Amino acid sequence: MASKRLASSKAPPAEPKRRRKMLTIVEKVELLDMLKLGKSYTSVGRHYGINESTVRYIKKDEKNIRATAAITLNKNAKRVVTPRNKTIVKMESVLAVWISECKMKNIRLDTNIIRTKAKKLYEDFAKSDYVPDGGQDDAAEEGTSSASKIPFNASKGWFDKFQKRFKNVSLRGEAASADKAAAEEFVHNTFKTFIEEADKARAEEFVRNTFKTLIKERSYRPEHVFNMAETGLFWKRMPSRTFIMKEEANAPGFKAQKDRFTLVMCGNAAGFMIKPGLVYKSENPKALKNKNKNVLPVYWMHNPKARMTNSLISNWFHQCFIPEVRLYLAEKGLEFKVLLLLDNAEGHTVDVSFDGVHIELLPPNTTSLIQPMDQGVIRAFRALYTQSILQNLVDAKDSDENFTLKAYWRDYIIASCLLNIQRAVSEIKSETLNVCWKKMWPEVAHDKGLSPDEVHRCAVDKVVKLAKLLGGEGFNDMTADDVNELMDAHSQPLSDEDLRELTSASEEEEQEREEQEEEELGTDEDEEVGLTLNRLAAMVRMAKELQQMAQEWDPHMLRSLQFSNTIEGGMTVYKNLLAQMKKQQQQLPITMLITQKRSSSFAVSQAPPSS
Repeated sequence: MASKRLASSKAPPAEPKRRRKMLTIVEKVELLDMLKLGKSYTSVGRHYGINESTVRYIKKDEKNIRATAAITLNKNAKRVVTPRNKTIVKMESVLAVWISECKMKNIRLDTNIIRTKAKKLYEDFAKSDYVPDGGQDDAAEEGTSSASKIPFNASKGWFDKFQKRFKNVSLRGEAASADKAAAEEFVHNTFKTFIEEADKARAEEFVRNTFKTLIKERSYRPEHVFNMAETGLFWKRMPSRTFIMKEEANAPGFKAQKDRFTLVMCGNAAGFMIKPGLVYKSENPKALKNKNKNVLPVYWMHNPKARMTNSLISNWFHQCFIPEVRLYLAEKGLEFKVLLLLDNAEGHTVDVSFDGVHIELLPPNTTSLIQPMDQGVIRAFRALYTQSILQNLVDAKDSDENFTLKAYWRDYIIASCLLNIQRAVSEIKSETLNVCWKKMWPEVAHDKGLSPDEVHRCAVDKVVKLAKLLGGEGFNDMTADDVNELMDAHSQPLSDEDLRELTSASEEEEQEREEQEEEELGTDEDEEVGLTLNRLAAMVRMAKELQQMAQEWDPHMLRSLQFSNTIEGGMTVYKNLLAQMKKQQQQLPITMLITQKRSSSFAVSQAPPSS
């Protein structure tokens, strides 16, 4: 029998575990300098109390260590910053935008689709970033010139890290099929049908239970219930077959037809629409310089990529939605209680709240099924916007004998666009908005007036007629299909070229801001800005001359008097402003005299007594 170990016997105490020593970036640089002076790996390791293998590892990473030391402000930093491939960084930023756009348009994605898109974007960016050997570009010096030579496989590992860097690209429940043909067959038949039926059932469940319960419990009236939706708009784009689009596409430099903003449209079940919100890439475009944005026909917001973000949705909610709805309900004599329906688009899940406002998110993938603003309103608005543009073109052609379409289109700026947005929104009648709630709230939707589809169809027909009046390639033979193709282009996913345009938006914004600052610095401080007294007087004088010219030259006295009365009514606001400024100017010398007298008295009291 084996002898038992005595209870009193104890194992020898274990040696304390050696603590791992991490050198700071500064110490690593000093270590590398010692090696550079000819010191051996062993002696350097002994000096810092680390193994020789660690010294060799630090030597191997010398380039990154010295690069980190050049940019870090923390002397005690220990982590080495490994510079990422700039082409991958740019590609990931654009890819995240593309995914957000697809989500907003309810386009289904999976891992394979995203990885394939990433690889294609990387290849495109690598070609555009490539600088031939010997080039003097700064990018070449930093290593981006070789981006096209660095393989990028969009691996599963890369995608996992990409999801962590960009939270909005998370996918749930997707899986890749081993048999591509069988997978496609399944998607196009069984799976697609199942998903469509599931979405429809989810939409009906929301309307039948959640929505109807809220209406009943809180006694909401049609005036209380609002829906908000977003849409993209290429504000300076015509049908692709027109000659102005073809010429611009072949011209070098910035393509105006690629310029895009996000429009936020919101209306209630009674047929009232609040002021649209607009997200543009620039905070202060030149066309709106020195303009008061508070009186624009839209609520102006900006983002480098012209997209809604969490901060912008909160801004719109508190600064635009709440004031507009509060005023509307007060004028109706109704209690301030609001139900705001939002879809599940990226950014709409931001936590916003206000006393008296209940926010309800629509189920995923049900936008096209039940969301009121998506039941033809947005599409009708786009058609009316295009109609307004062509109507302006025809009016300009009729009134100007020197009219050229190229010159007019060149001068079509964002300020002109805002006026056409205002006109298009005003063309959407309350009865049309009310009809859009038929799927969500059939009890309050009346079949009065034109439906959104009818408004869209009438606007398209009008655009075709106006195009023929303009004439020219692509206008003479324009068809309804051409116009509808343009309408669809606004809602399609951004192309690779569109995505590349977005990457330069921040640089353009910064350059534009710098140019404006330079202009302001170069402007004479004494130069008049805005509606000065002299400018108001000139406007009133010119209006008077215009009235006299009409009365002298027009043989039809009734018509000239009608024109004169119109000018008189329009100038009233400026005449009142001129009278007010004159009154202020008359009071100015007295104020200046008092100020000068006080200054003189102060100067005398502070002066030393004369000897």
